[in-house]
Parts: sequence; C-alpha cells; structure tokens
Amino acid sequence: MRHALGVIGVLAAGVLLAVSAAMNWRFGYSLGKTEFDGLIYGAASAAADCLKALVPFFFFAAVRNRMWSQAAASAMVWVVVTAYSLTSALGHAALNRMDTAGQRAVEAQSYKDLRADLERAKEQLSWVPQHRPAAAVQSEIDTLKNSREWQWTEGCTKVTGPKGRTFCGQYNGLVAELASAEQAQKLEARIAEIQAELAKIDSGSVMAEADPQAAVLTKLAGIFMPSTTVEDMQTALTIFIALLLEVGSGFGMYIAFSQWRIDDRYAPKAPAIATVARTQNEPTELAVPVASVEVVNTAQVSANDNKTVTKLMPPESDVQRYFKERVVRKPNSSVTPPELYEDYLDWCAQLGKEPLAQPIFYRDCLEEMGIERQKAGNKTRYMGIALRTIPESWEDKKLPALAPQAA
Repeated sequence: MRHALGVIGVLAAGVLLAVSAAMNWRFGYSLGKTEFDGLIYGAASAAADCLKALVPFFFFAAVRNRMWSQAAASAMVWVVVTAYSLTSALGHAALNRMDTAGQRAVEAQSYKDLRADLERAKEQLSWVPQHRPAAAVQSEIDTLKNSREWQWTEGCTKVTGPKGRTFCGQYNGLVAELASAEQAQKLEARIAEIQAELAKIDSGSVMAEADPQAAVLTKLAGIFMPSTTVEDMQTALTIFIALLLEVGSGFGMYIAFSQWRIDDRYAPKAPAIATVARTQNEPTELAVPVASVEVVNTAQVSANDNKTVTKLMPPESDVQRYFKERVVRKPNSSVTPPELYEDYLDWCAQLGKEPLAQPIFYRDCLEEMGIERQKAGNKTRYMGIALRTIPESWEDKKLPALAPQAA
C-alpha cells in the first residue's frame, strides 16, 4: 500500500512539475530577442524549475547532517528559483484566464446580437401588409402599362376624368403591393441568414457570464465582503493557480519519495544467535564479531557441563574497527575533533575505505560509543582517549628481520 501511494504521488508530482516547467519554458522563450535567445532563456527557466523540486532534498539532508552553510545555500537557491517560477506562472495563468474570459464574452455578446437581430427582423416582417407574391404583382403592373389608359394618362402623370383616376388608383395600389412584397422578401432573406449563423453556434456552450467560476465565487464572497468584484476574484484565482503549481511541483517529489524513506540508513542485518556451551569453571571469552556463526548442538556437550550461555555477536563497523586499531582509552588524555577525524581519514585512505562525513562520524558513531566530549577554552575535546602512534594491527603484520649469515 505504501509503495502504491508513493507511485501515485510521484506521478501526480511529476505532472505538476512538467506543467510548471512548460510554463517556465514558454515564459523564458518569450524573453528572447531571437529564436536562439529564446531557446537559451527557455532552457534556463525549465532547468531552474526542475532544480526547485530537487532543492528540498538537498536542504533537509544538509539540516539533518548539520551542514548549515549548505542548508543556507540551498534555501537561497530555492527562494530565487521559486520566485522566478512564481512570476512566470502568474503571468501565464493571468494571460490564459483573461483570454478565455474575453473570448467567452465576445461569443456571448455575438450570440445576443444575433438573437436581437432575428427578433427585430421578425417584428418588421409582421408590419408588412398582406400581399401577393412579387412576381404576380409585377405581372399585373406590366399588363396595365400595355393598356390604352396608360398612354392617355402618360404613365399616370396626367390624370383626367373618372376613368383615368380609377386606372391610376389601380396602378398605384399594385405598386404599393409590389413594394411590400419586395420588402418582405428582404426580411425573409435576412431572417434565414441570421438563423444560419445561429445554427453554427452551439447555444449550450454560450455562457451568460464570461467567467462563470469567478462570478459564482464573487457572489459567495459578497456575503462576507460586499465590495468584492469579479475582477478581484479573477486575480485571486490566478494567484491560487500559480501557488498550486509552485507548491505542488516544489515539494511534491520530496513528499512522494518520503513513502520509500530514501534518506534512512539501514543497519546491517543482525547475525544469527550463537549458542556457546561452557562449564561452570570455564572462563568466558569475549565474543569476536564475525560475519556468520553456527549454532552449537547442545546435545553433543558433555554431561558435566551445567551452564549454557547465549550471546549475540554483532558485526564490527568501520568506525569500531578504526577505534580498535588507532585509538586507546587513557583517563588523563584527550583529542580534538579535527585531530581525530584527520587520523580517521588517514586510516580510511590506507585501507581504501569510503570515510563518513564529519557530523555522522562525530554524532552517530563516537557519541554512541560513549566517548565524552567537553569544551576546554575555545576548543572541544574528546576526553579519555588518545591516538596510537603506530597502529597495533601493523605490528602483527611486520615481517621478522633476517639474521645475517656467516660468510
């Protein structure tokens, strides 16, 4: 379960880090005067954002090891890269939110204008008097123009007599009806055009508000702060999104990897318990650290043996071995930490071993071995120990001197 949570956490943190790095890339790329300059700025911005996710590992490791200068440097780097990343995230989030809100506002206004034009055209069409089709009316007008009365009245410009007035009245009525028919045709064409444009727009996607989220939150915030505006809420949401990306990408990896406890120092596996049989009068020998031991079968021990001792023999660490070979306990002697650590480094170099860091060597090893540390004047000293001038282990390895042979 712990590993599953760790995998999910790493994936989520990786997505946030990728999004934040992409935003930094775009922001840095926009700063370049040329394309190559944009690539330089973009790469530097993305690298800084990735470093932001790695710095927490360095910082807390330095604090744990009491390396305060490294911790201070890590904190300074994290503040700088996070501030830079935060500015790019704010700019990117604000630009996208404003563009999206503006586009929605334009779409909503365009939809409202089309609906208003459609209603206006329908209303104007309802005002047009009853009429026949324009082609039929035009045919009757052409028939009247071919009649004898059209010539007598000179195209209804000189109306005389009842017959001429009747003819011209009929002609003018047809002209008015033709005008109504033509106006109706124009309005119907306009209505069809507007309906075609409305058909291209999905009415379900057109929102009454340009930024519905900000509008709803503004109404809720207005209960406690009536002066809150939609613009204020949009700014707050932009800041919140930027903080989400920066905090999530900055600490997400560190939190996710904590499920595996990658910083833990695992102790070596405990050796098997050895059962040593001895008699009551037999002296007890000190256990020597060994990599593996065997269990003695007590059934094979003599019947005179009346006591069995069970001892746990832990393996010997490098520091314990160094202490055994190069340090001797003397009540009235003392050693400074630098002298002790330099001798430890010399011992590691001679044997080809990787030395521990000073804080771990002092705190986790020597202090656990019960070596007392006191401060005398301006120096700290380890009391009751002294360094061997010649390691005892070397004495055993010396070859015997060859005696001179007689000629």
